[in-house]
Amino acid sequence: METMTAFVQWLNGIVWGPLMLVLILGTGFFLMIGLGFMPLRRIPSAFRLLLEGRHAESTHGQISPFNALMTSLSATIGTGNIAGVATAITIGGPGALFWMWCTALVGMATKYAEAVCAVQYREIDDDGNYAGGPMYYIKNGLGDKWKWLAATFAFFGAIAGFGMGNTVQANSVADAMSSTFGIPPLVSSAVMVVLVALVILGGVKRISSVAGFLVPIMAISYLLLGFVVLLMNITDIPAAIVLIVESAFTGTAAQGGFAGAGIMLAIQFGVARGVFSNEAGLGSAPIAHAAAQTDDPVKQGTIAMLGTFIDTLIVCTVTGLVIVLTGAWTTGEGGASLTAAAFATQLPYGDVMVSVGLCLFAFTTVLGWSYYGERCAIYLFGTRALMPFRILWILAIPLGAMAQLNFIWLLADTLNALMAVPNLIALLLLSPVVFKLTKEALKK
Repeated sequence: METMTAFVQWLNGIVWGPLMLVLILGTGFFLMIGLGFMPLRRIPSAFRLLLEGRHAESTHGQISPFNALMTSLSATIGTGNIAGVATAITIGGPGALFWMWCTALVGMATKYAEAVCAVQYREIDDDGNYAGGPMYYIKNGLGDKWKWLAATFAFFGAIAGFGMGNTVQANSVADAMSSTFGIPPLVSSAVMVVLVALVILGGVKRISSVAGFLVPIMAISYLLLGFVVLLMNITDIPAAIVLIVESAFTGTAAQGGFAGAGIMLAIQFGVARGVFSNEAGLGSAPIAHAAAQTDDPVKQGTIAMLGTFIDTLIVCTVTGLVIVLTGAWTTGEGGASLTAAAFATQLPYGDVMVSVGLCLFAFTTVLGWSYYGERCAIYLFGTRALMPFRILWILAIPLGAMAQLNFIWLLADTLNALMAVPNLIALLLLSPVVFKLTKEALKK
């Protein structure tokens, strides 16, 4: 196990090195410039379109535009918002939160472009279901000579799902249930297996229905909890923001149980955890948006970019500010236990409420990522791979619950990067199409 951990650490250092950071931030910045900062200018319009999208706009597709975003958010609003933010701050210091913000701001353009391409180049599979995502917009948008890149994305996407979308979530739930309520990991994972099986065996329509119900409730509840803590410490918020921004460019000195961190660590873990949280650039979210009942790629792209805005600039910001304001980040705690400890210092049973929220977030993430993974598997092996994939997905849950948390997080980070590279290359090559479709739509 030590040899495998060392190898993954070595590989992680390469794939999350300077080139990867430049590729993620650079692609988002390039798309944002090419779009004339449209994603930032049209945030109010995006929320209006989201509310209008609660009902189907077209017979082409399987789920409403609203539920497409909820399915996407079910996969993104997860442990990254509770444990991921805490891990970023634990290793990179408060400045990591600043780099998460930067990743999200340019990531809105990336997420927009992903969804535009997903709807534009989607197709119908052998079972009559709408299929889309990076593998399809690479194949249909870039031509046969790029099919190898489509297959590369699908391969890493199918495997990465078992990391960030399954075992990481199961492990976080088991850890939270064990530390908070004393429930053995075997019991919590068994319950999770049953609940996940009941939903994913019903396909994307059942997943989107559950996500459309649970995601708004759990996100709003968690935010209300966070806002209470922020209001209790409202006079300290300006100083916390100054600390976050200063630490992003100067690093953070060691204090309390915090070992200290340089600028590079703040950038690396801010960007890595930002991508882990909002998934902008990974190519996962457009798989869900490709199933939307719409004929307008630009409209769905506008709705899709809200996923990054809501996930990181709202939910992750609340988590990060609570951790910094309470001073919990200097205690030496890490992961979900750090976030729980931060809330517990301000609210009675704050740790219990965070643990319950984490379990709900993780549950919906497993649902959303099951759909992403099965679409990648179907692209590679055809519709016959659907049921075997779902069975493997369900069986992986208890394995993740029993595994070592640090290794699982490390492996998930590495697979994220390997999945993102083919998608980011495709977005850069297809950017003229995105710019053209956007320009035409805005003229109308």
